[in-house]
Amino acid sequence: MEMDLVFRALADRGRRHLLDRLRKENGQTLSELCRGLDMTRQAVTKHLKILEDANLVVTKRQGREKLHFLNPVPIFDIADRWIGKFEPGRLRALKDLKTRLEGETDGG
Repeated sequence: MEMDLVFRALADRGRRHLLDRLRKENGQTLSELCRGLDMTRQAVTKHLKILEDANLVVTKRQGREKLHFLNPVPIFDIADRWIGKFEPGRLRALKDLKTRLEGETDGG
């Protein structure tokens, strides 16, 4: 069930964007996370709740502020279960091949 929550949380581009922002700068407030986004504060709050429920984001109160931190453990668990069993070199080669082929079909 826990992994289902993680996959559902990661399925949304907006939530992945929030995780990317926390990966670049961990420990942000809601206001900081909202800055520059094309989302309402309420939408960001809802996305953060889903990420917290999936244990992808953890929070810490610091005075009056609530700081949000990326928790990479659920992503590691997915990688370990679904990706780690494969040889990284082969996966990288397949990814490179896919990138080249897609570049050729885009007129490249």
